[in-house]
Order: sequence, then structure tokens, then C-alpha cells
Amino acid sequence: MNLSRRNVILGGAGAAALSSIPRALADAAPTTLPAKAEFPVVKAETCLNNARWHPISAGATRAMQDYLTYKASGGGNAADYSAELQSRVKTQFADFIGARPAEVSFVASTTVGENLIASGLGLPHAGGNVVTDALHFDGSLYLYGELARQGMDARIVRPRDGRIDLTQLERVIDKKTRLVALSLVSMINGFEPDLKAVCNLAHSRGALVYADAVQAIGAVPVNVRASGVDFLACSSYKWLMGDMGLGFLYVREDRLDRLRRSQYGFRQLSNVQYHAFPYDPPGEAVMDWTQSNDAGGHFEVGTVSNATLACLGYSLGFLKQLGVENIQAHRQPLLQRLQRELPKLGFEPMTPGESTSPIVTFAIKDTQEIARKLKRANVDIAIYPHRVRISPSVYNDQRDIDKLLEALA
Repeated sequence: MNLSRRNVILGGAGAAALSSIPRALADAAPTTLPAKAEFPVVKAETCLNNARWHPISAGATRAMQDYLTYKASGGGNAADYSAELQSRVKTQFADFIGARPAEVSFVASTTVGENLIASGLGLPHAGGNVVTDALHFDGSLYLYGELARQGMDARIVRPRDGRIDLTQLERVIDKKTRLVALSLVSMINGFEPDLKAVCNLAHSRGALVYADAVQAIGAVPVNVRASGVDFLACSSYKWLMGDMGLGFLYVREDRLDRLRRSQYGFRQLSNVQYHAFPYDPPGEAVMDWTQSNDAGGHFEVGTVSNATLACLGYSLGFLKQLGVENIQAHRQPLLQRLQRELPKLGFEPMTPGESTSPIVTFAIKDTQEIARKLKRANVDIAIYPHRVRISPSVYNDQRDIDKLLEALA
């Protein structure tokens, strides 16, 4: 029996809890939209703020509760559930984006994934330049701003009419560009760049491309093979309907050898042999090991959130059964109505009219009165100084849009 911290074992009362977990994760998801019955949030508020963090479904909640029951039961003699869960969810996610499981690593967040790519490329000391844009995540702009303070040439493209045009990128991507970093769906206004076109341009000049997909995966179709993107990261708590503290980093298999390991931990090891304790085989070193050569072997360090993985084991299946294309088609009339009606109330569109992402954003000078109106109406959207962001999901319908518009009128 392997009694290591990589191996969670279960017995006694815990075995009964374990037997219930696969059933919870395999609960049948509804096949029609809107999926109101699956989300308890509809009884609490009119939530049109899913780009902040997505409410957890009833099925995912049951899956997490089953895992917590398992965790509370202690040890024993049953098979390792946590390792199976981790492997299964990584495979589910890889399938979701058209990747291989060996190209996917668990990370703590989207930002951690982007930092791993930057450090793996040796930035800023490796020289060259980085290209990004003002519609990218603010934490990412901070990252490249700090690299610029250390001497990196960081080029930030400003949007025009809520878009980043390919011709703008053509002017700043050159033979010295090491990395082009962008958001696949902008958290600012939902803008979706043509990722394949950006990759073709960058690759033609020797640059690699990183995509922040946290506002995309689960909301719009994403296929890493079709786009040619080199690196992609996302957290799980937005459109994947998971929770904080766990995300994914995709690295194209033929790019792994271009990234150096910048942190080290036990999850990178495929084999460990001690030579220092009773009954160990002899050896000159205290310990010998073999590094895994897949993405996890490059970037995973320590433990991951198994409770979030239990949630994702359900949610990824739920999303696959619904179909991202169907989710997008359900959402589009809601967003188009907002694009038509809110300008009549004095809101200035910031999202391109042709957008098919889950986000629409509007500029308006004073948002304090808007916040008061929506609080009274129990309607939740994202409110910032001088702009609002609305992001409906699978459980929203035109009645929710009615309620929002009535509150704002």
C-alpha cells in the first residue's frame, strides 16, 4: 500500500461516501435552455453578472458535498479517489478545448498561468519585446508594466471603437517580439479578437501567442488546434461554473521545450526513490527522481483543490451536454436586445455590435444612481465608475432583461 501525500485512501464509512460521488458527478444535466431549475441563484436575485463569478449549479453543489463527505471520513483501504478525479477532470478540460491531457497543467489561476509563461520564456532578461493591448486583463497589464520597469520593451495597443484591429498589431509585432498576449474575450467589453489571424501574424514573425481564456471557455467555442495558439490559461470560477483556486494552463506540446521550469514541486515527479532510510536501496544521493515531461511536469507544484475538481467534474459534463454553441445561441438574443434598448436610456455602447461573447458593456457618466435602482430591484450587474457590464448565462431569459430595463427606466 502506498501511503504518501499523493495518495488519499478511504475505508469504513468513507467507502459509502465514495460510492456516491460518481453518481453525483454523472447526474443528468437539463437539455433545454434556460436552465433555471439547475441554479438556486434564480430564487435569490436576478443575476446578470456571471462574468464576475458564475453561480454554482445544484448538481455541482451536490458533487462538492459528496467530496466533502468523503474527505471528512478519514482513511482506510479503498482506492485513491483524488488521483482519479484529477485525471478525469484534466481529460474533460482537454477535450473541451481540443487539446491532449499531456498539454494541460493545473494552476491556481489564470494570472498564475500567464506569469508561468512569462517566466518560462525568460522575460524580461531574454530581451526582445512583448505585445499586448488595453483590452487585456488589468492584472496582465500590471505584469507587463512591471517587466517594462525591468527593461522589457512592452508595447500596448489601444482599442479603436471597442476593437483591436489586426492592422494595429501588424505595426507593432516584429522579428524581436517574443510574446503576444491577449484576452480571448475581453473582460472590459467582451471584444473577441480573431485568434487564428493573430497567431498566423505572430508566428510569421517568430513570436508566440498567449490567450487569457477565462471569459471565453464555457461561453464561446474554443479550439486550440484550430486557432494555433501556443499558450492558453483560464480559471474555473467563471463560465466553467467551478470555483476559485483552480484553473488550467494549456501549452502546445511542441512548445514545452522552449519554456524553462521556474518553480519545482512533487507533482512534477513521475518516480521517487530514497536512499537514506531503513530498507531503501543503496545510492549515492539521498533521493533520485524522474521528472515528468508533460505540461503538469513543467508547471504543477503542490496540491490542488479537489473540492473544485469535484465541482468541475459535474460542470464540464453539464456544459458539454448543453453544448457551448447552444449556450451562445440562447444568450445572443438577450445581448442583442440590450444593445438595442440601453442606448435609448442614455447608455453608450462599448461592445462591438457583431460580438458573440457573453459580455456587453456600456459607458455612462454617473453610475451611482444606477447602483441604487438595481439594488432596490434586486438585479445584479457589474457596475464600475463610468461603465456597466452585463453578462447573462444559461439560466437567464428575456424576463430577466425586462426586469433590468424596467429598473433602469
